[in-house]
Amino acid sequence: MPAFLSLLTALFLTCLSLCAQAEKLRIVTDPWAPYAFERNGQGAGIDYEVTAKVFERLGVDIQWQFLPWKRCLAMLEQGEADGVLDIFRTPERESTLLYPDEPLSEVQFVLFQAAAKPHDVASLDDLQGLTIGTSAGYNYGDAFMQASEFRRESAGTQEANFGKLIRHRVDLIITDLRVGDFTLQAMGLEGKVSALPLVISRQRQYLAVRRGAGMDQLALRFSIELRRFKREPEYAQLVERYATPVSADKTVEQQERGAL
Repeated sequence: MPAFLSLLTALFLTCLSLCAQAEKLRIVTDPWAPYAFERNGQGAGIDYEVTAKVFERLGVDIQWQFLPWKRCLAMLEQGEADGVLDIFRTPERESTLLYPDEPLSEVQFVLFQAAAKPHDVASLDDLQGLTIGTSAGYNYGDAFMQASEFRRESAGTQEANFGKLIRHRVDLIITDLRVGDFTLQAMGLEGKVSALPLVISRQRQYLAVRRGAGMDQLALRFSIELRRFKREPEYAQLVERYATPVSADKTVEQQERGAL
């Protein structure tokens, strides 16, 4: 019981802190469908909707902004944003950002191939001499980024990469499995493009908030409520809904996402 009361007190102080600022909690992110994107001028996506639901249950109002990735990070550093959605957890960021223990999702970077030009790939060694389409500024893990056996060719959007793939301007492309499936379905490329089974790397995506008064308790409560929500049918239904693409604004995907 004392622990429960302590948690309630912490939430109350957090809310007071936010109210004292006379503004909503400011969360920034970049378009990364189906995790987070804009549809008809409104936020959408698995991680976006999960985060919005969790904050709603916590009684915290959010002001959302979709911006280029470098701009998101700059706003955090300059105190113009309170948190960022779908960021990778790295040791370098621990000094300035607080991460809930519970991640929002996990990214699996895989290779996609055109049905008309298949490749037998069981390891990175099998990419010898090939050209792999990437997204500008993305980090796919040390093994892929440091390999010298193949060539990397970047593009500004997922759609541009898939277009290059079906026109055979690249041999393969790399992206998150869920993002790739969402994009190829949205582009009507089912049967023409498919994912290879090899997983290049995995990364967990988090909501992170900048360190400050009350933010540690907010991160704690977010983690607890997120973990609880993930066990509910509503969460499973939300994830299933995004297995099939919905229309999204053709916003140019952020080209400077970096190591997320």
